[in-house]
Amino acid sequence: MRKYLFSAGFALLVAATSVSITAMTPPAFASQIKYIVNNIPITTGDIAHRAAFFKLQRKKGDAAKEMIDQTLRLAEAKRLGIRITDQQVDAAYERFASNNKMPLAKLDAIMSQSGVTKEHFKEFIRAQMAWNQALGARYRSGEGGSVTEQDAVRRMLDKGGSKPTAMEYMLQQVIFVVPASERSATLAKRKREADAMRARFNGCNTTREFAKGLIDVTVRDLGRVLAPQLPSDWADQIKATKVGGATPTRETERGVEFIGICSSREVSDDKAAQMVFQAEGSNDKDADELSKKYVDELRKKATIVER
Repeated sequence: MRKYLFSAGFALLVAATSVSITAMTPPAFASQIKYIVNNIPITTGDIAHRAAFFKLQRKKGDAAKEMIDQTLRLAEAKRLGIRITDQQVDAAYERFASNNKMPLAKLDAIMSQSGVTKEHFKEFIRAQMAWNQALGARYRSGEGGSVTEQDAVRRMLDKGGSKPTAMEYMLQQVIFVVPASERSATLAKRKREADAMRARFNGCNTTREFAKGLIDVTVRDLGRVLAPQLPSDWADQIKATKVGGATPTRETERGVEFIGICSSREVSDDKAAQMVFQAEGSNDKDADELSKKYVDELRKKATIVER
């Protein structure tokens, strides 16, 4: 699926804008509730920030409609159990600054001076990351043109290709559980404990032995997972980790987690063909159409009240 994040045009525009941004005066936004979408308020301030975002991108758009759609997308992602942590958002924000070769302070200034604000841009990032996962789930469920394993192989062979290979991983998930009620008090401590265990990780056979003396630690064998099936928020880290090692720890809604790589191998079978075909067969047009259809469905079911 397409990654719905930041357009190249916006990245270049931010870099260009940064030269003269200090001369701008940030607009002041009075904030009143303008819409209520499924009991979630959207303020005039939210809409004004999004309008400023459009201006920074030098593109036209309906800021109010965009904010309504973003609210629907975030609510749907939440319903699906998708949670993008502040840590993930901050990391994406930092990557954006790095990709545009500017320090964070400069990006902060651009967001502030243009009237977008750092907070609004970060919420946009959160919504885009969550929606990308929701679209991926929808695509894999069949909405995006799912094909059977046999169909995938036949289509590839018909095009003159050979049956593709895919990397198959055997994975183990380690969760240092942090109840929501204790999160603010114990999360930092639990992360230190998870980092210490992750540093000692040397293969999946000894994980449960290490975990025996620890409180509220869950070890799960995830079984066979093909590369195209990897969760998008873990995929890059898993692919970058050697067999016998573990991904960096990450804060999630469950607590602090890491994933151990028990083994990996290249496989060539019908299931691999199906996964590769669906991953390679999607394109920007497919993703745009699926996204529009999905949001239209959410709008039809939503209660949207204008104040």
